[in-house]
Amino acid sequence: MVLTPLDIHNKEFHVKMRGYDQDEVNDYLDQIIKDYEMVLKENRELEKNLKFSEEKVTHYNNLQDALNKSIIVAQDAADRLKENSVKEAELIGLEAGKSADRLLDEAVAKAKEITIETEELRKQSRIFKQRLQLMIESQLEMIKSDEWDDILKPLQEETVELPILKELFSEIDYEEEQKEMTEIADNEEEWKDDENQKTEGTTPAIELP
Repeated sequence: MVLTPLDIHNKEFHVKMRGYDQDEVNDYLDQIIKDYEMVLKENRELEKNLKFSEEKVTHYNNLQDALNKSIIVAQDAADRLKENSVKEAELIGLEAGKSADRLLDEAVAKAKEITIETEELRKQSRIFKQRLQLMIESQLEMIKSDEWDDILKPLQEETVELPILKELFSEIDYEEEQKEMTEIADNEEEWKDDENQKTEGTTPAIELP
């Protein structure tokens, strides 16, 4: 059992002959009590600090465990991410290879098509050139023919007899007069026909006695 300062203070000793000086013993005990109280106080502080240190150590240990678990989880996630990245890169590479092959095939097919169209255009151009050359040569031959000499000869002077204006006007007046007489005669014939039709359709008057 650990002694307390109070136990030391209340301790009583038996007095015998030729014993120690009581005052000296009491003074020494008082000093012991003070030192013992200081030691106990320091011990309590040490225990308190030790407990706090142990709590901190426990906290740090828990934190370390959590960090270790987090590191393990992060490492696993990194490994999975790396694995997925590798697989995705492989898939992208395969898709890129397929796309590149498809684009290359399309480019080759397009190039062949353009080459065929170009050759066809060249062929048509040669045919057009030949036809145009033949047409121009035929036109040149036509221009060089002797018929153009006959066409381009100057006309011989010929005397053209023109009728007198008076005669022309007389003929015009005569034609207009004959036209008017014909129209008048036609109108008279139509008027007579109308009168005859009216007379035939009318009942004769009866004379009263």
